Amino acid sequence: MSYSAKHIVAGFLCVALAFVLIGCESPKPQAVKTVNIPDGEIDPAVWGKAYPEEFELWKKTMEPVATRRSKYKTGMDGGAVSVDKLSEFPFMALLYNGWGFGVEYNEPRGHAYMIRDQIDIDATRIGAGGVCLSCKSPYAPGLQKEMGVDYYKTPFKEVLGKIPEKNRELGVACIDCHDNKDMSLRISRGFTLIEAYKSMGVDPAKLTRQEMRAAVCAQCHVTYNIPKDKENKSVGLYFPWQNSKFGGITIEDIIKQIRKDETVREWKQTVTGYRMAYIRHPEYEFWTNNSVHFKAGASCADCHMPYTIAGVHKVSDHRVMSPVQADMKACKQCHAESPEWLRERVFSIQDRTVSIMIRAGYQTATVAKLLETTHKAQAEGKTIDQPLYDKAKEFYEEAFYRVLFIGAENSMGFHNPPEGLRILGDSVAFGSRAEAYLRQALTKAGVDVPIKVDLEIMKYVDQRGSKKLPFDPKLEIKDPYGLQERFF
Repeated sequence: MSYSAKHIVAGFLCVALAFVLIGCESPKPQAVKTVNIPDGEIDPAVWGKAYPEEFELWKKTMEPVATRRSKYKTGMDGGAVSVDKLSEFPFMALLYNGWGFGVEYNEPRGHAYMIRDQIDIDATRIGAGGVCLSCKSPYAPGLQKEMGVDYYKTPFKEVLGKIPEKNRELGVACIDCHDNKDMSLRISRGFTLIEAYKSMGVDPAKLTRQEMRAAVCAQCHVTYNIPKDKENKSVGLYFPWQNSKFGGITIEDIIKQIRKDETVREWKQTVTGYRMAYIRHPEYEFWTNNSVHFKAGASCADCHMPYTIAGVHKVSDHRVMSPVQADMKACKQCHAESPEWLRERVFSIQDRTVSIMIRAGYQTATVAKLLETTHKAQAEGKTIDQPLYDKAKEFYEEAFYRVLFIGAENSMGFHNPPEGLRILGDSVAFGSRAEAYLRQALTKAGVDVPIKVDLEIMKYVDQRGSKKLPFDPKLEIKDPYGLQERFF
């Protein structure tokens, strides 16, 4: 073959190769059709016309996961089956008796069930009024603005009835997190989160985009206080961050605020007779308090909404679930280890948290029963040393709120392992000291106190609501190191 012929053949081969390579290229992303989303539009289907991939992923929050990979059921595991937390940790049935959470306390399911589970739950759990819709319905901000203080105190079902019937079971929606003009992140709960940031001296308008990717979650994944009037009707809602700073909202500061505001003692604990406040799902406070992932600059969305491919688009996964359930895909963005290794690391942290939570829970329950004994002795005319009693009561509350904090937080310690163990260790210490004070006071009053206090756990377990699941300790109790059986 001549020199020129070789060049001609080579040229044809290059052209042919170019066509092959062009044919192998991925199709170019298609521009999203322009859709005008009206101001105030709540229906996710309207938003879904402009963002169909995100909309389809969002709808999957109502689907049960194919295989449950989590060892401990947490708030973003998905699934359609409720898990009874009072059977998992029976000491909670004692400590929360007298309160809705002592009647029925289920592990949370996916976002799609936010309202459905609230409608389904035992009727005594919805006594707080419309305030219970504040983080569960995208209609809440509008209802709060329209109704004022009546929004908080009006019966739950009555406020729910003001929502269009087709959307009464609608949980978190696009409008909760996004601006309808440009899809930028926004805080829709100005009456709670914006005020909470301001109470710490933080200007919400100056949050970075990465901080906003956690702030939109902080509208709901936080604890909150509900002030009550003299008739025990709800009259407001706020986050107890007044004594804190950004990146350091501590359990100590939360307890300080609870003690400062007597109106937030919402319920009467049966076993002690004390008016108590309550701590609910404090994920944001726990995670932002100098955790390793927070300090590294991660956001909630990085772990629970990692980027995924939907069709020809790269989108944030709006199914919103635990990384454990998603085969550790989010973790592998930063960590080189295998999914199996990462999963076992999560379980190891959670096992240790559960172990010390059991110790703290039963220690606190023991003090509660000793307080019950003390009050009976006082009713019978026994003289109880007041300084010892006052100190025991103070330390009991310190122990109670700490074990409540970790029990209500939905990562079972993983969001901030060192802080979780610190909080629970302090709970055990406060509870042990409170027990010592009470034993001393009862002995001085001539009351015989047994070495092992009978907690009467089954009495409280049996007093759960009418919808309670059958209790089987062998199946229900979560006890990785066999500690619970020594108390129960």
